[in-house]
Amino acid sequence: MHTGKNLSQCSECLKSFSRESHLTEHMRIHTGEKPYQCAECPKSFSRKSKLTEHMMRIHTVEKPYQCSECQKRFSFKPSLCRHALTHSGEKPYQCSECQKCFRDERGLTLHRRTHSGDKPYQCTDCQKCFFDKNSLTRHRRAHTGDKPYQCSECQKCFSVKRDLTRHTKIHTGEKPYQCSECQKCFHEKRHFTEHTRIHTGEKPYQCSQCQKCFSNKRDLSRHTITHTGETPYQCSECKKKFSQKNHLIYHIRTHTGEKPYQCSECPKDFKDKSLLTAHVRFHTGENPYHCSECPKDFPLKSLLTAHVRFHTGEKPYQCSECQKCFSDKRRLTKHTRTHTWVKRYQCTECDKCFSEKSSLTQHIRTHTGEKPYQCSECHKCFSHKINLTEHIRIHTGEKPYQCSECQICFIQKSSLTYHIRTHTGEKPYRCSECQKCFSVKSSLTEHIRTHTGEKPYQCSECQKCFSVKSSLTEHIRTHTGEKPYQCSECQICFSVKYRFTQHIRTHTGKKPYQCSECQKCFSVKSSLTEHIRTHTGEKPYQCSECQICFSVKYRFTQHIRTHTGEKPYQCSECQKCFSQKSHLTEHVRIHTI
Repeated sequence: MHTGKNLSQCSECLKSFSRESHLTEHMRIHTGEKPYQCAECPKSFSRKSKLTEHMMRIHTVEKPYQCSECQKRFSFKPSLCRHALTHSGEKPYQCSECQKCFRDERGLTLHRRTHSGDKPYQCTDCQKCFFDKNSLTRHRRAHTGDKPYQCSECQKCFSVKRDLTRHTKIHTGEKPYQCSECQKCFHEKRHFTEHTRIHTGEKPYQCSQCQKCFSNKRDLSRHTITHTGETPYQCSECKKKFSQKNHLIYHIRTHTGEKPYQCSECPKDFKDKSLLTAHVRFHTGENPYHCSECPKDFPLKSLLTAHVRFHTGEKPYQCSECQKCFSDKRRLTKHTRTHTWVKRYQCTECDKCFSEKSSLTQHIRTHTGEKPYQCSECHKCFSHKINLTEHIRIHTGEKPYQCSECQICFIQKSSLTYHIRTHTGEKPYRCSECQKCFSVKSSLTEHIRTHTGEKPYQCSECQKCFSVKSSLTEHIRTHTGEKPYQCSECQICFSVKYRFTQHIRTHTGKKPYQCSECQKCFSVKSSLTEHIRTHTGEKPYQCSECQICFSVKYRFTQHIRTHTGEKPYQCSECQKCFSQKSHLTEHVRIHTI
């Protein structure tokens, strides 16, 4: 008999029940009592119905209820009824708020809570609340560490049954969901659904802040955090915070050194699965992502996305300090450190610090001399992978970067960037001492050393120091006698590339540098610079002793020696010294007569 009154109340949470038996079952939530134990395994349950369900699903193979459409079998009739609706497409339960329809009443009940905000199930450990009991049950396993679902093949355990089902397909190779457009198959329906949107262009998830749309809910969640700035995941080792859980997981592996993903072709290991996938494609040669603008292919979708921005000019990542924009997030992160000057990675050899771990790794090779990247054509080795990639283009003749102004092509993207500045006149790098501007950052770095007097490159043979590494390289050849640049016309060899280039022009007659005043042409840029001074009257080199000025540097150098008495050119026959090389050349002829 129902009187409409609650008969029993829980002394813990004051919840009321119409039946004593319901109160008894409820109290077990608080006490943790599980009086119904499975005879087959050590698992216990708080309700008899749950034990019966467990026995049917886990220990008995009997599934008496079969679907007439696909022959799938079920242990319980309600499970069959829910499954049958997937075939009929029937969704008889409709939300009165948004008209969304559901197959069963439970789905509608849970959905209504998204409108009301009602989260009746609370975790007693951390007070987090949930829409449904199953979510709470799964969440509690994060506290207890319970993983009740075990794979029969490899004994790996899972806290959620869905994860076990997904994992099992790795062993069976089953991919039941196939795309009708491109025939690609998937383990899971959600991956199939997300993939289908690539073909349809559907983006059903919209950001309420900026109206940007996404094809899957996961991408929307990640994007939303860019507005809130929320970083809820913190590393227990270094306290660094992350906006996404998977970023924290990958970060933790930098502390533990764990690399759980191993290549089956070579012994290389990786921190995350996407890196392994990309690596495997280097073995197989697979490049599944094709650029619609040019014939270039890529092993990773992220590389294609970044490449497409090269065509569109899109730079979606903006620095909050200086508003500079970037085409990919990694470059923005690297740039941001120039404002904060965070350099967390230190070399144990020389104490030099770096903002990126990859930069430290490359730097360490300057100490060890390691060159792990080898050219398969000429066996030349390189310490950086990008150097090998650019070197290979010398063999293939590939020059993928073309100037839109004059159609000159380049092997390196940086060379194209610098070349474009010869058209635009842009010189973005300025010296803080004298305000001189440069089109290339390395030129500014070298220029600053003229102010500081720094000469970090030292010859191991004679201890002479240089401000530029290329000058040291050229100097070392005076000791070794190496002349790597040979003219194919007359076989003359050169130790310095720019002299080789100048020599080639004596054969071709090419004079690429033209004076804008009188149209006179020159084969060497420095000759044009010196010539322009005959028009402007500029004499930038001034002697500090007698204030005489010079338009040409080598004449200034010769003049300085009249004050210092320096005579750097010595005759190998009679040891007589000279202040100018031309005087030594004339003198040597006395010995040859």
